[in-house]
Amino acid sequence: MRAILIGATGATGKDLLDLLLKDDSFRQVDIFVRRKLEVRHAKLNVHVIDFDKTEQWKHLVKGDIVFSCLGTTLKAAGSKEAQWKIDYDYQYQFAKAARDNQVNHYVLVSSGLASPHSRSFYLRMKGQLEEAVRGLGFAKLAIFNPPVLIRKKSDRPLEVAGLKIIQYLNKIGIFRSQKPLQTEILAQAMINAAKVTTNGTVTLRGKAIWECAKAKTSWR
Repeated sequence: MRAILIGATGATGKDLLDLLLKDDSFRQVDIFVRRKLEVRHAKLNVHVIDFDKTEQWKHLVKGDIVFSCLGTTLKAAGSKEAQWKIDYDYQYQFAKAARDNQVNHYVLVSSGLASPHSRSFYLRMKGQLEEAVRGLGFAKLAIFNPPVLIRKKSDRPLEVAGLKIIQYLNKIGIFRSQKPLQTEILAQAMINAAKVTTNGTVTLRGKAIWECAKAKTSWR
């Protein structure tokens, strides 16, 4: 397979890229990034693009499957408008380019509790993106709604604090469905979802992501 990846510089994206390059099922990996990435591999193609200039890169989005791990925080983006541009506009434009180029398989990392009707700006944005990508008509679509992610060397204070709270609650038997998930586990589940041969749309949450990462068949 020829894989396409956006969000390769994030925590999940880095783990996913590493797995894709090691997996013989993928003969070529194309990543689209906003800045140069210091990674070298025989089957890796790096495209440094300006996501705002769709006309300059949309014809390059060709392959068998797209993995979308793109995303940012409100703090990093600076405003809700800037975060929307990255988390919604860029991802949707990329998904549309893929579909226009006859890519039939899409794997999207969204967020746990994402809903187009949520009162939370972030969760509503993620839910609306899910709906928009569904509307593009991919033959195979896997949407991941992971719980709190365990990122290596996270520099997000609120995320670290939230992780500790969830882990404590898990120990006393509360919110076990929201058991924190390592980014490398999520990445492995995405790889396994990419190898599904049947058409259709599937949404994976909590336990189903763990089972998918272990290559169990029950998640599907």
